Amino acid sequence: MFKTLKNAWGVPEIRKKILFTLFIILIFRIGSVITVPFLDTETLKNWMSDTAKGGNFLEYLDIISGGALSKATIFSLGVTPYINASIIIQLLTYALPPLERLQQEGEDGRKKLNTITSFVALGLSIFMGTAYFLQLRNNAHAVTYTNGGQGTFAMFVIILCFMAGSSIVIWLGNRINENGIGNGISMILFAGIVSRIPSDIGTLIGKYVIPAPDQYFIKVVVYLLIFVLMVVGIVFMNEAERRIPVQYAKRVVGRKQYGGQNTHIPIKLCMSGVMPIIFAMSFMSLPSMFSLFWPPVDAITETTTGGQKFWFNFVRFFGTQSYSYAAIYFVLIILFNYFYVAIQYNPVEMANNLRQSNGGIPGIRPGKPTSDYIQRVLSKISLVGAVFLGIVAVFPIIFLRLTNINVSSMGGTSILIVVSVAIETVRTLESQLMMRHHKGFLG
Repeated sequence: MFKTLKNAWGVPEIRKKILFTLFIILIFRIGSVITVPFLDTETLKNWMSDTAKGGNFLEYLDIISGGALSKATIFSLGVTPYINASIIIQLLTYALPPLERLQQEGEDGRKKLNTITSFVALGLSIFMGTAYFLQLRNNAHAVTYTNGGQGTFAMFVIILCFMAGSSIVIWLGNRINENGIGNGISMILFAGIVSRIPSDIGTLIGKYVIPAPDQYFIKVVVYLLIFVLMVVGIVFMNEAERRIPVQYAKRVVGRKQYGGQNTHIPIKLCMSGVMPIIFAMSFMSLPSMFSLFWPPVDAITETTTGGQKFWFNFVRFFGTQSYSYAAIYFVLIILFNYFYVAIQYNPVEMANNLRQSNGGIPGIRPGKPTSDYIQRVLSKISLVGAVFLGIVAVFPIIFLRLTNINVSSMGGTSILIVVSVAIETVRTLESQLMMRHHKGFLG
């Protein structure tokens, strides 16, 4: 990886792209410290430290925004609206024929889909900005003006800042796509998570080791070792693939013979990436999110009465630190992984493409036997990848229950995102280096 970076830095054109990407990331980090007006940041910080913990959805949003959410900056929503919009459009592409046709139209169709995704992201940013404002006003009590004309003006300004900040982040990501290195949204997501790791390591040492070294020193060392092993495991699983052998039949055209070569179809072990975890987390976070709007405990008496008892037990059952949450979370990741693979890979289409190109899998007849064989391979690979993703996502919950140590940005999901983006960026640099050194037809 370091050799690739060194070689890329030596190419002036690629060096300009790297510097441009770093400049955009710097702008993102500057915007992540500019606070929104009419908010009491100290009150908000205390509320977030009490509420966004234990791996709940608020903590997840704070992680991927680089801590901007807990500081109520203009980039508080980060890339979350765009990620959610991308997931929605991607799912609708397989359900709505007009969107499916756009996907099949090549570059022009993808540009139209990106435009639709941007508008959906804008609508989601308005909704999420409004929901976050209501949380800050009703639960966190962090809004300085709440009544009368000043309260209405403050609400308008706060929501507008959240919405504009999200739009700026999406615009910055698109600039990286056009003039920088790698996927823009992924690079911004990567920068937000990585920016928290040094402070979280300091928090890990200051909160656990220094006050009680006899109790936590060994646990922290074990945690850091497991962190390193998880990085190695994620790199290995990202690179691992199952290769289905393919043999093309020989055919003679005139005096020339074509085909006859042997190749393979590579199928990644973790082909769905972090998407199943995001799907499962969004689903599992619904009870805790609703509990922010409808608290299960009476605010005055701090007790549960009537229907609140059922709601209290329901929210506690889906609490992010419970074993029941971890078990359901693990099962949902497996199910969503199968679902995501199913919409990405079509065994029947793959079998038809092989037959049309005079190719086939050795020992497997063309047509339905080939599609059934590919389906069996996909099912086995999906299970292995899903179990791995489930272990990565559930491990921080179990470790928190056993040791009472919680470091959000060093959790399984964060590591998975960071490592995946780093690997993909290095691959992009390698492909661009290969293009630069290609001699071409006249070389």
